[in-house]
Amino acid sequence: MSDHDILSDAERELLSSVMLEPDLPLQRVLIVDDDKDARELLSEILALEGIRCLTAASGEAALKILVAEAEIKKPSIGLLITDLRMGHVDGLDLIRRIRESVRAALPIIIVSGDADVKDAIAAMHMSVVDFLLKPIDASHLLALVKRELGIK
Repeated sequence: MSDHDILSDAERELLSSVMLEPDLPLQRVLIVDDDKDARELLSEILALEGIRCLTAASGEAALKILVAEAEIKKPSIGLLITDLRMGHVDGLDLIRRIRESVRAALPIIIVSGDADVKDAIAAMHMSVVDFLLKPIDASHLLALVKRELGIK
């Protein structure tokens, strides 16, 4: 380090490593499904594209995450993906509660293996981004997620 350098060698190395990191989206996706395998699969599909995820095993757990996140000034969850058929707080109830909260504008995608036309209509009335049936088309899901998170 010369007398005129502002940064130490260690600081310069750290700065270089940060500058070389890929631009990762700042927002994360919250995946809600009571089926562990389904949660992990969706998370892995998105992670392969560099999309960060959180998971919740129930509607209740998802609401707790969203409430805790609302307490910070800079929320990081930019999208929610939820199953419909879950325990006490099912997907439609979760969406209703979100739409009545400070996160009312949160984009939501439904992924369900067991839904009827009535559920789909109810979900669309709550302004969900899309309603995907399992097994999902991963490329379609990725396109939707990237669009909602503003990833090119």
